Amino acid sequence: MRSIAVIGLGKFGSTVARELTERGARVIAIDEDRERVEAIKESVAYAVTLNSTDKAALESVAIRDVDVAVVCIGEDVEANLLTTLLLKKLGVKKIWARAITELQLEILKTLEVDDIINLEEEMGITIAQTLASANVGRYIPLSEGHSIAEIKLPDVYVGKTLREINLREKHKINVVALKRFVPAIDDLGERILKESIDNVPSSDEKLTDDVVLIVAGANRDIDRFSRG
Repeated sequence: MRSIAVIGLGKFGSTVARELTERGARVIAIDEDRERVEAIKESVAYAVTLNSTDKAALESVAIRDVDVAVVCIGEDVEANLLTTLLLKKLGVKKIWARAITELQLEILKTLEVDDIINLEEEMGITIAQTLASANVGRYIPLSEGHSIAEIKLPDVYVGKTLREINLREKHKINVVALKRFVPAIDDLGERILKESIDNVPSSDEKLTDDVVLIVAGANRDIDRFSRG
């Protein structure tokens, strides 16, 4: 079980802490705001109120022993940077840190943290990529120039199979899964459309116009394919 410290329990940090716990990680949730700590203590392995810019306080929770520390402190740039610097000095194995400003981003790069979380930039890129094509439902950036994307099947490919479309050879993208919305009945007995994911799609199944392809590849190749 991975041990992960989440420092800063605002909306972003508390969401990260809860999601990590649901995925089997042992989470140490840290914030200097007692109310935030109280709000999350039942959802994580250990929650503690402390000042993360205090070296002795961090040492008191054996911060050196965690596999990863995630600095989620947002608006308080000074606390974010001081916490990150202390984690580096204490020899934490891996550090992820959130950046709000360009200057903060540059300083974190200088500190050589393992990963920088730049929500504003990443979300801006994702929204722009999604809006740029009418057939693309959502982009998830993987690395510079590459993404996972949800693409509504272009009309020209309706009735064809994945083998016939041959995405890998002809379009240089890979199909990760197929998504459909199938009729279902909810707990109240109402008819609904429920999302269904086929993560091992048959290459010989004929594709219908309600199919959403989940693909991975270079952004330019995804864009080109999405236009049909």
